[in-house]
Amino acid sequence: MLRFIYVLGLAALSAAAQLTLHSGRFTVTSEAGTQLRSEPISLRHKSMGLVTLSPTDTLKVAFQVLNKETGEGVQPHQVFLRFYDPETQEEGIQPIRVSAGGKAKFELNMAKPPPSLPPTTTNPLAVSLIIGSFEHTGLQAYIFDLVVPPSQPAPVHPDEARFHLLPEIEHTFRPDQKMPPKFISFVASLITLSPWVVLIGLWSLVNPRLPRLASSSILPFTATLGAFEALLIWYWVDLKLGQVLLYGAGLAVVTLFAGKHALVTISEGRTGKA
Repeated sequence: MLRFIYVLGLAALSAAAQLTLHSGRFTVTSEAGTQLRSEPISLRHKSMGLVTLSPTDTLKVAFQVLNKETGEGVQPHQVFLRFYDPETQEEGIQPIRVSAGGKAKFELNMAKPPPSLPPTTTNPLAVSLIIGSFEHTGLQAYIFDLVVPPSQPAPVHPDEARFHLLPEIEHTFRPDQKMPPKFISFVASLITLSPWVVLIGLWSLVNPRLPRLASSSILPFTATLGAFEALLIWYWVDLKLGQVLLYGAGLAVVTLFAGKHALVTISEGRTGKA
């Protein structure tokens, strides 16, 4: 069944009437209306030479589509002019209106080129005529080569540079931090512990009594001082500066009140002894 339908389709295509052009002609006129060139369009003779247009010239193309067998005018379903640049492979398709009798006209005014014209350079454009019909065999024919002025570049948008590809961001990482020599670490540790050496020296001058220093009034102050040293060691090992300042501010308030209470206790003890 499918083979039978396929054979019928081939028979219908072979029986379809062919189309041809009649009274085909192109004309080039200047801005003042002077006719610069006028030649017939023939599907038999393919070499008609270059057709050159200046920025103010106008190209006019006229023809009539006929049934090749009956010679009657035919209105195809679609008629196009194709402008193709073989070098850049850019192309443009311009539809053409055809009357019921098959007559068609097209004007290309270079002062106002249509959007269908592709971006042009100094390369000639190959102009072809394409005719499509449901009732007739289609027609595609080369007409001539057309040379038009190069198209102007598109205007640059003010924000156009923002959409360009930016260079890749390259990060340069510092080398790993090297540990200081052991001697420098030892000296730094002594500097950190030096306040305790001074405190112990001053403590020995006042003839301290261990039971008194271990009292509930003085021991909190001593413990807060030890907490400060532990905070500095923690900062050296893991903490950041902001964390040290935050924890140190809270510890300083506790140390202030503990120290004040210890001083008051010692002063009262000395007054009572006197």
